[in-house]
Amino acid sequence: MQLLKLLRPHQWVKNGFVFIGLLFGGVGDNGALRGKVLLAAAAFCLLSSCVYILNDIFDRTADRAHPLKRGRPLASGAVGLPQALALALACAIAGLALGAAASASVALMLLAYLLLNLAYSAGLKHIAILDVFIIAAGFMLRIFAGTWGVGIAPSQWLLLCGLLLTIFLGFAKRRAELLVSEGDGAGGAAQRPVLDDYSPALLDTMMAISAAGVVVSYSLYTVSPDTIQLHHTDKLIYTLPFVLYGIFRYIFLVHRRGGEDPASTLISDAHLLATGAAWLCVTLWLIW
Repeated sequence: MQLLKLLRPHQWVKNGFVFIGLLFGGVGDNGALRGKVLLAAAAFCLLSSCVYILNDIFDRTADRAHPLKRGRPLASGAVGLPQALALALACAIAGLALGAAASASVALMLLAYLLLNLAYSAGLKHIAILDVFIIAAGFMLRIFAGTWGVGIAPSQWLLLCGLLLTIFLGFAKRRAELLVSEGDGAGGAAQRPVLDDYSPALLDTMMAISAAGVVVSYSLYTVSPDTIQLHHTDKLIYTLPFVLYGIFRYIFLVHRRGGEDPASTLISDAHLLATGAAWLCVTLWLIW
């Protein structure tokens, strides 16, 4: 059970970004492409678990002083370092193998994701703003793997929307961490030193800018002539209210409830779950 907890399977929801190309690429009836996207998603699940384990290894000392992270398997001593390293290696090998089965491009993107996260853990996470862009780059690699990696041409507007959304989530994560830091004295800042370079006003401004960018880019995507031609509908704009509500709800949760983990927030809030399900159902109904 502790080893499963170390893998953080609830974080696999983030790998849903791999399916963006399959959903909006107009290739939903292509069985071969569906298989490749599923392989790419499974590969990212394994490799992201490898990254989480490595992060826990690097941060295990600091995590012991954190009010929430002290219960993690490595920080609490429930799992030993040799076990964690062996599990991380197994996940990395299996993930890269699945990626290679999808395509050589997917395997390269997985390798880039791993190297990017190693650099992040090694010190780039301490550089304000760059830290959030690296988090966003990890999400964009997922989108690229599910589009270019398997031969699906993505919309430029959709890529822009994905970039802005992941930047928004990154700044929202830092905002939530700052709330925890403020509520726990110096403990949170000591655990993540980059928080010393952020302020509530700065993060709120960056969240507002990136959230506005998400709304504008998604709106432009839905009314783009290329999108209308591809999906044979001009009604995708009617899915915009779900996007707006989801973003506003997430901002509300960050300010009212804190929460440093976007994945946990997503799967534990009934409003976000219902909104996401409604958006997906309406989108599928309109384009398929």
